Amino acid sequence: MTPSPPFAQLSWADDGQPFSVEFGDVYFSRDSGLEESRHVFLQHNALAERWTTLADDARFCIAETGFGTGLNFLCAWQLWDTLAPTTARLNFVSTEKHPLRLTDLRRALALWPELEPWSAQLLLQYSDLVPGWQHFSLANGRVTLTLLVGDLLETLPQLEANVDAWFLDGFAPAKNPGMWQPQLYNQMARLSNAGATVATFTCVGAVRRDLRAAGFEMREVKGFGSKRTMLAGAFSGIPTSTEQPWRAPWYQRPALPRPAKPRALIIGAGLAGCCTAFSLARRGWQVTLIERHANAAQEASGNPQGILYCKLSPHQTPLSRFIQTSYAYSLRLLHDTLAQNDDNWAACGVLQLASEPKESARLTALAGQQYPSQFLHGVDAEQASQLAGVELTSGGLFFPQGGWVNPPALCQALLQHPGIHLLTCSEALQLVRHEESWQALTETGEILAQAEVAVICAAADSQRFSPSAHLPLKRIRGQITHLPATEQSRTLSTVLCSEGYVSPARQDEHHLGASFRFDRLDTEPSAEENQSNLALLQSLSPALAADLDVEQLQPEQLVARAALRCTTPDYLPVIGPLADADCFARDYAVLGKDASKKPTEPTAWHEGLYVNAAHGSRGLISCPLSGELVAAWIDDEPLPLPRALAEAVHPNRFLLRGLIRGTRRNA
Repeated sequence: MTPSPPFAQLSWADDGQPFSVEFGDVYFSRDSGLEESRHVFLQHNALAERWTTLADDARFCIAETGFGTGLNFLCAWQLWDTLAPTTARLNFVSTEKHPLRLTDLRRALALWPELEPWSAQLLLQYSDLVPGWQHFSLANGRVTLTLLVGDLLETLPQLEANVDAWFLDGFAPAKNPGMWQPQLYNQMARLSNAGATVATFTCVGAVRRDLRAAGFEMREVKGFGSKRTMLAGAFSGIPTSTEQPWRAPWYQRPALPRPAKPRALIIGAGLAGCCTAFSLARRGWQVTLIERHANAAQEASGNPQGILYCKLSPHQTPLSRFIQTSYAYSLRLLHDTLAQNDDNWAACGVLQLASEPKESARLTALAGQQYPSQFLHGVDAEQASQLAGVELTSGGLFFPQGGWVNPPALCQALLQHPGIHLLTCSEALQLVRHEESWQALTETGEILAQAEVAVICAAADSQRFSPSAHLPLKRIRGQITHLPATEQSRTLSTVLCSEGYVSPARQDEHHLGASFRFDRLDTEPSAEENQSNLALLQSLSPALAADLDVEQLQPEQLVARAALRCTTPDYLPVIGPLADADCFARDYAVLGKDASKKPTEPTAWHEGLYVNAAHGSRGLISCPLSGELVAAWIDDEPLPLPRALAEAVHPNRFLLRGLIRGTRRNA
């Protein structure tokens, strides 16, 4: 199975309108696509009437089948900006099996100059899309767009959302029968809030009957232009004849009413904490970020150059799919929040080199999976050398959009949001629930901060708090080595990585690393690890090693930085709500005897408590999207990951494994 569905194949009419070659159909009415979208989807979902009466803190979710050129989304966004309260948020989820390439999308949207203020923002973040969930944060976080790239009959069952309005689009039923199926309408019913509306341009009888069977009351109304009728309706409830599949209660969304004055406290101001604070602040939360050091990003997030390292598997494992989705969102966040320069970050590209035959086979398999060339493509040794500006002895994969980032600079940029208060030189050693708030306490019981919601982002120290003590977190020491740039080494223009990495010069220094050690948990730099890093450089590029005079360097004299990463047994982070571990063991004890049982007992949650930790060496890639995931859990928004991946990183996976395997801590 290739990881990327084919891009939309278009032909263009003389008037500039796109036409789908595969489906033999137009993307929108030749009379006026703009007015058609407004008539069919905005008017017949009564969006103007509903949005003028929204509460100031309202959340409204639209789901669409068939993103196409994005015209429906942009029309809805334009109306939202006109009518909705400035503090309300719009979540738009859309499916698309054949996404447009960036060049085609830009050409199509040029037809609508009226929408340019909105389309320009989308185009700044859009690139040729890889499969899976693609998450966009637009209008300073007021609007989110989540694109489910793939066959909707496969992607919609993985969506977690509460939908208020449906745009049922996606080429005519006669042209695209694979989409207009009862499975689609059943998924719409599963995801719909009570009274959710639906509108579609078609009036085909089978569509009307199947929607009714799924619980939607449908009626025929006047169509747009020369089209006589179309369908509109609302969700009246799932028919009693519809048997709902069992859902694991420990992965259900905890009920968390939004406080009148939403406040959150976050423990730990590394990348995970800063990204979580930023995502919540953009949603209107007042966030207190507690940090024991004098500044943010002082531990594992404090390296001068972190690498956007996207190590994927040809087999599309959960870890690989999580990294792939997270990488795309991290790039969007970086371009949106942090200026590229010699201090902050550079999208200089990343070369993953084949260090041995097995790795070469893996990279070759990835290069053959039809990824967009802007995302990755294969290169031989000669091409790699030309890209890098230094001689290389092997080829591999090139990620043109990747590069290096100064993590403290990213953290500082995120902390500029006025909704975030950074409380430094303050160490939270206890976290207790008092009445309806969480309190972060010092060793002596002094209250550092209190709020209705708390998020633990303290890496391996997350275990110090009793509600999260069961998490199987482990520390891994890593050391990077600082190498003074030489005249010859300054020609290095991309990141090189394999078993380790070396960066282009920043402030006249290259950074080389990083070691992985389980036998040392201190942070004192060692000459031994400097020597090991120098050996990594030799394997990456003997020519660059010579340019840096590696043989003349004394490992014990080199500047280095060591820190402790945090990871889990399955190397995926822990992101999500925390359950009461003792209640979990009691309520689901039957799983210890028979793992096939399907308990229905609701999970006992620690109300308003979440965790975001254990990002290992991938924090630059995984932390930005993890902040969005935590915020979506808290604010009852569509999750920016498919259900299977949200469960793969959920903290309850370890409680579940512990029950089934007969262990508690070492899950």
